[in-house]
Amino acid sequence: MSKNPVVVEGFPGVGLVGNIASQQMIDELDMEYIGAVKSQHFPPVAILLEGRVGMPVRIYEKQENELIVIVSDIPIHPNIAYVVSKSLIDWAESVNAREVVSIAGMPIIGGEQIVFGASTTEGGLERIKSEVEIFQMGTISGIAGSLMTECFARGTPAIALLGSTHSQNPDPIAAAAVIGVLNNLYDLAIDTEKLIKQAEQIELEMHKLAEAVKETMEHDHEEPPKLAPMYG
Repeated sequence: MSKNPVVVEGFPGVGLVGNIASQQMIDELDMEYIGAVKSQHFPPVAILLEGRVGMPVRIYEKQENELIVIVSDIPIHPNIAYVVSKSLIDWAESVNAREVVSIAGMPIIGGEQIVFGASTTEGGLERIKSEVEIFQMGTISGIAGSLMTECFARGTPAIALLGSTHSQNPDPIAAAAVIGVLNNLYDLAIDTEKLIKQAEQIELEMHKLAEAVKETMEHDHEEPPKLAPMYG
């Protein structure tokens, strides 16, 4: 197990930037599957990975890079965002994480491809300001925002990397831009050419997955949860 890892999370949101970027990191770095996040309050779906059933929220590690990635193929409902965030940061602290990185999309109208950044600490802002456009004022919504708030409340160093996207459709190009920033910040060498070349195919596949999960969630009228997720 990594001694002092960076923990990266990528959950579905605008443009599916978080989980596209995270899955690309996992694939390109050949990261090892080390566990999953389970909750009775997640949508009742099974995820297929090349024909095999997999957990919808998975944890991977690359020890030589001191890197852990949490990737999700299901969106986190606002009713359980706080519970999930608290449990994830509890776990990150238990593995002695030195920093948490939250990846998400940021909707904008027109303009060039930008990665916006924010941090829970002044030191974090200084470190990322040459790589990103500092997100001066606004809100980070969804689980990404909830994770950042939880880290700030605890004094846990964390940064948010928000890839600009122009629609709600899956956006591999925005994910590739975020990976470029991660490469520079953490001395990685994750290839983004595949994301760029196969953008249309990836967009179609991710759109189908998102629609399937959305349909399942629309039929799920569960009450807000009272129990935290379990880790295995």
